[in-house]
Amino acid sequence: MKKVVIIDGLNMFLRSYIINPTMDPKGQCIGGCVGFLKSLQKVRRENSPDEVIVAWDGHGGSEKRRLMNKNYKEGRAPLRFNRRMIRLDPKQEEINKAYQHIRLMEYLNEMPVIQTILDYVEADDVIAYLVQHEKYKDWNKLIVSSDRDFFQLVSDRTSLYRPIQKTMVDKDYLLDKFGIHPNNFALARAVAGDQSDNLKGVGRVGLGTLKNRFGFLAKEKVYSADELIQYCESVEKPLQCHRRIAENRSVVEKNYEIMQLYRPNLSYMGKKTINYSVVNFEPEFNKLSITKLLFSDGQGSMNLDALYRSFRAISETNKK
Repeated sequence: MKKVVIIDGLNMFLRSYIINPTMDPKGQCIGGCVGFLKSLQKVRRENSPDEVIVAWDGHGGSEKRRLMNKNYKEGRAPLRFNRRMIRLDPKQEEINKAYQHIRLMEYLNEMPVIQTILDYVEADDVIAYLVQHEKYKDWNKLIVSSDRDFFQLVSDRTSLYRPIQKTMVDKDYLLDKFGIHPNNFALARAVAGDQSDNLKGVGRVGLGTLKNRFGFLAKEKVYSADELIQYCESVEKPLQCHRRIAENRSVVEKNYEIMQLYRPNLSYMGKKTINYSVVNFEPEFNKLSITKLLFSDGQGSMNLDALYRSFRAISETNKK
C-alpha cells in the first residue's frame, strides 16, 4: 500500500528556527532551513513514503477564523531564538525568518516534494483536504506536526507523528489516552478550549472530565454540539460539568466551527489549485541545484545522502 507523508511546514520550520544555531557565510541565521532539511531526511528515512507534501500557511491564513472569533491566535508570545550567541531585535528576527522561509522553499522546489500554499488559508485546512483527497483514498497517510488540531483527522489509514513529543498518534492511542474517538475530538476540544490558539472553552471542563463523564464520545458515531448539550440537559442527576456545558452552548458551537477540520475551509478555486498540484505531480530531483544552494549557505559538508537516495528512487519509479 502506498504512503504519503504530509508535513505541517511552518510547524517543522519554526521548531528548527528556534533551536538550530547554524549561520551562513554572511553571518545570517540559517538554522530553520538547515534543521528542516535534516528533519525531512529523518522523516523520509523512517517512513519511506511514495510522496511527500509540505503544506504552508498562506498570507492572512488566520483571517477567516479570526472573523469568527477576534481572539483567535491573539496574544501569542513572539518567537525567540533559544540560544545566547544570537541577538536580533524583533524586526530583524522577522526579516530573517522570512528570508529563511523563502530560502527553504527554494530548496524544496529542487526536490520531488509537493508544496502547497494558498492566500487566506491555513495549512490545517489544506492538510485536512489532502487527507480526504480521492487520490489518497487507498493510501496510508502520515501527518507530521506537533499540533493537536490534527487528532480529529486520525483514522484507520491516517496517523499523526508529533516530533517534539516523539509520539505516534493513531486511533487506539487517542481512545486509550483520552477516551475520545477522532470523529468526536473537535467537539471535545470545543468544550475544553485551546490555550495555544487563545480559544476559551467551558470553565473547569477539560478532556479528563469528558473522558470520565461522557463515555459515548469514544464511539465512532459523530456527535454534534446540539446532541452533547441535549444530553447535558436531559441527565437525571446533572453534575456541575453538565450544567456548565448546557449554559455555554454558544461557546461550544462557535469553538467547534473554528476548530473542526472535517469540512476544510477552502474555496472552490482553492480546492482546484490543490487538485492540480497533487494530480499533476511529476517528481523531479535536481541534486546540482541543491548542492549549489548548500555551498552558497556554507553548508556544503552537510550529509543528505539518505535524502538523495530516496529522491532518486522516487524519480526512477516515476520514469518506469
